[in-house]
Amino acid sequence: MRIGIVCYPTFGGSGVLATELGKALADKGHQVHFITYQQPVRLTEYNANIFYHEVRVTSYPLFDYQPYETALSSTMVDVIINHQLDLLHVHYAIPHASAAYMAKKIVATQGIVIPVITTLHGTDITLVGRDKTLAPVVAFSINESDAITAVSQNLRDETYSIFDIRKEIEVIHNFVDLSRFKRKPIDPFRKVIAPNNERIVVHASNFRKIKRVFDVVKIFAEINRQIPSKLLFVGDGPDRFDAENLSRELGIIDDIRFIGKQEQIEEILAVSDLFILPSEYESFGLAALEAMAAGVPLISSDAGGLPEININGKTGFMSPVGDVASMSRQAIAILENDDVLKAFKANAYEQAKKFDINNIVPIYERLYDRFLPKPQPTKKHAQEKI
Repeated sequence: MRIGIVCYPTFGGSGVLATELGKALADKGHQVHFITYQQPVRLTEYNANIFYHEVRVTSYPLFDYQPYETALSSTMVDVIINHQLDLLHVHYAIPHASAAYMAKKIVATQGIVIPVITTLHGTDITLVGRDKTLAPVVAFSINESDAITAVSQNLRDETYSIFDIRKEIEVIHNFVDLSRFKRKPIDPFRKVIAPNNERIVVHASNFRKIKRVFDVVKIFAEINRQIPSKLLFVGDGPDRFDAENLSRELGIIDDIRFIGKQEQIEEILAVSDLFILPSEYESFGLAALEAMAAGVPLISSDAGGLPEININGKTGFMSPVGDVASMSRQAIAILENDDVLKAFKANAYEQAKKFDINNIVPIYERLYDRFLPKPQPTKKHAQEKI
């Protein structure tokens, strides 16, 4: 197959999933064309089956805001025609699904039929989709897609509750490449972080309000009072500065490292003991799944799609959003005993195996196959049937 993948190229969950999916499809022999405004951050290795097409937006003094969606549609048209794509798989409704609809209509004037599959990832529905200025376009673009998928059952239900969707939304969960995260911890690396064999706690996100990074700091403060620990903050975003200030106010800044965005997070997770994700909402929780794939148990809220991956009392614990006291107690219960920690780590890894890339990618392939032209019987075969 020749597949066009349209996504955001950043560290966010939708971009990570789209890129990893494209890489896996390319490894299976499919020709994959990424269409976005810069090379995806996870697209780091050469593969003869992977192509990258940059969306270039020309700057015109006439416009206060440059017409990215128009440029995106035009680039899609160019790639569809010149590379004979079989289908487009767009990740995130706005602007990708709406731009794909325009591209589909343009190539139809040349007799080209291009199926469009839209995967919903979360904030395109729960945040952007609730904006009244965008909601009609979001709903229209979803309904005009040939197939719609959501990364969790929770997101599927949210989409139906927010929009008048007249088509079936299929749930295809996010996935993780277990082989990438199954790494042995590097002892010298761990020693640099925790020189006195402290427990290592991790949080990774975009540091937006919805991630509740201040709760992470408060939970860690409680952990650190009873168990010598270190906290690694992975990522960056608007709440980072205030999170650092809170860490100073609580007197724990010396035990916290803000290490910014990391492409090789698997090396960090390999030496980690606990992952904290107290978000107000997660459509799925890909960062949590990656931690579990590295054998790291999870302390999380029970929001959104997190209950679909975190088994309470087995792979970690869940609490209501904002219940710092409960999350702190549960984190300490995991970390204070080596045997308990070992059991939770093993359970986390076993749960992650259900979402292995080798289980999920074939589901996408079967979905694609449904929209490809079926081979017509040859004249000889037709006569034989008669």
